[in-house]
Amino acid sequence: MASLIDSAHQKMDKTIEATKENFAGIRTGRANPNLLNGIVINYYGAPTPLHQMATIGVPEPRTLSVTPYDASQAGAVEKAIRDSDLGVNPSRDGNVVRITLPELTEDRRKEYVRLAKDEAEKGKVSLRSIRRNAREDAEKALKNDEMTEDDRDALFKQLDDLTKKYSATIDDLLAAKQKEILEV
Repeated sequence: MASLIDSAHQKMDKTIEATKENFAGIRTGRANPNLLNGIVINYYGAPTPLHQMATIGVPEPRTLSVTPYDASQAGAVEKAIRDSDLGVNPSRDGNVVRITLPELTEDRRKEYVRLAKDEAEKGKVSLRSIRRNAREDAEKALKNDEMTEDDRDALFKQLDDLTKKYSATIDDLLAAKQKEILEV
C-alpha cells in the first residue's frame, strides 16, 4: 500500500516540475532564457536544442542574447529563432544573435493567460490520471488478496488527499504566472 502512495507521490512531483517548465516557456513582460527552450537547430544534420549549442543571456529586461559555441552556426540560430512561434525578429551582431522582445499588448497578455490555464489543466489531468492508475492497481491488489477492503479505502482517501494537495499547488503556480503575465 505504501509503495502505491510513494509511486503516486513521485509521479505527481514530476508532473509539478513539468508544469513549472511549461509555465517558464510562456512569455511574460520580461525576457527569460526559458522562452527559447523549444527551439531546435539542425546542427550538421542532427536536431540539437538551442540551449545545448549556445549561451543564452539577458543583458536587458526585454533583450536576450544568444552566442553559439560554434560561430559558424550563428546564421542557423538566427533563422531558427525567426521561424519559431515567438513572433520576434532577431538581429545578428557578428556571432551574437540579439532578440528584442516587443511590449506585450493586452490581447497578447490575455492569450498568454489562456495558454497558462491550458498548461495548468494539462497538469491537473495528469494528476488525475496518476490517481486513477494507482486506484486501478489497488483494485488489482484487492482482487489478488494482497490488500483488504479497509486498506484499499484508506489508500483511496490518501490518493484523493494527495491529488487535492498537488492540484492546489498547480493552482498556486497558475495564479503566480497570471500575475506575472498581466504585470505591466
